[in-house]
Amino acid sequence: MFEALADRLQGIVRNLTGQGRLTPDNVRDSLREVRRALLEADVNLGVARDFVARVEARAVGEEVLKSLTPGQQVVAVVRDELVSLLGRAPVTLAGSPHLPTVVLLAGLQGSGKTTFAGKLAVWLKAREKRALLASVDVYRPAAIAQLERLAHQAAAGFWRAADGTPPVAIAEQAREEARRRGFDFLVLDTAGRLQVDEPMMAELDQVKRAVRAHQVLLVVDGMTGQEALRIGQTFAERVGVDGLVLTKMDGDARGGAALSLRQVTGRPILFLGVGEKLDGLEAFDPERLAGRILGMGDVIGLVERARAAVDDEEAVRLAVKMRRAEFTLEDFLDQLRQMKKMGPLEDLVKMLPGVPKGALEQAKPDAERFRKYEAILLSMTKKERRLPRLIDGSRRRRIAAGSGTSVSEVNRLLKDFDQAKTLMKRLRHGPRGLAGLRGRMR
Repeated sequence: MFEALADRLQGIVRNLTGQGRLTPDNVRDSLREVRRALLEADVNLGVARDFVARVEARAVGEEVLKSLTPGQQVVAVVRDELVSLLGRAPVTLAGSPHLPTVVLLAGLQGSGKTTFAGKLAVWLKAREKRALLASVDVYRPAAIAQLERLAHQAAAGFWRAADGTPPVAIAEQAREEARRRGFDFLVLDTAGRLQVDEPMMAELDQVKRAVRAHQVLLVVDGMTGQEALRIGQTFAERVGVDGLVLTKMDGDARGGAALSLRQVTGRPILFLGVGEKLDGLEAFDPERLAGRILGMGDVIGLVERARAAVDDEEAVRLAVKMRRAEFTLEDFLDQLRQMKKMGPLEDLVKMLPGVPKGALEQAKPDAERFRKYEAILLSMTKKERRLPRLIDGSRRRRIAAGSGTSVSEVNRLLKDFDQAKTLMKRLRHGPRGLAGLRGRMR
């Protein structure tokens, strides 16, 4: 997400903080680079120009340039203005006191509305809210079938009207069904078109009025660049939009739409869709995203991912085993699986503050190594995972063949596991044990 823009801005940030003395001229030079980086990332020209003007007005002030750390002060200004551009405070999905809360999804065909509906159901379920999904797209039967499949995967409700039912009637029937069955939310997936047209807008407006939609969310493909702004403006003016959803944000190196849409439409961004899996939905937080773009990390996001991936009881059980040095390869496998739930390793490393680019590059081979480790562990029997001492030469060759790896890779896994166990044993003995470990490592 925002890889090209993040690389450019982080380079500019390093240059600013590395200079002992700043002048109005070298600040302006840096800000010209910032504007160029924004434009290359597909940020709207007017938005980029206004952003740089606001930063410059604050950054060349006397209190910044004469401070003890002028470079860091300018970076703080850039971050603050970036947060302001993105919306300052996070906005969440608003519920209605009169159930069900009706959420209407709008957008062009291919923007990711149907997939987002499934992701939203999962997101709501994690917050102990029940969602009923329904589609008013009578033009593409495949879209209805896809939504039904996603509803099943998300363990959400699904409503299918009789064939030939008009869109407005489908929406009204779905709302009545949601009310009758006590659902908290009704998520209505609407028809999309390859381009904005009047019949599409008129139908959307009719559905919105018929069900008195509480929230109209415009779903926009984050890869559409400047076109996303025209789409956003048109929907906001013609139908009325309460919030924005940007999808496919992991597939675009530029993603400038996210930095322009809120400013151009005046509507908040609520969610970012990343990946095809149903758990690939992030609540949009301006401060955290600004930190990630500028290389300042997102520790809160990392903690949230860990909470979602790690079972509390399992974590306690594992902690007890680690203290007793009873950690086995079976536990090692469980840990790898929990890490996988948190997402790609390189994405997790990006969320740590101050991580150099070299560490990000190193995370890629590490991720491949963990993938091989999982394959190796799965090629072992349960008894071998519980009692690693049983794994002799012939077993290692069998495990390597079964996992599509080499004996040396099996040996490396076992070595890493032994080192982890040794560390755990030393930790049991407190500072004395650690001192002994340091002595052995010299």
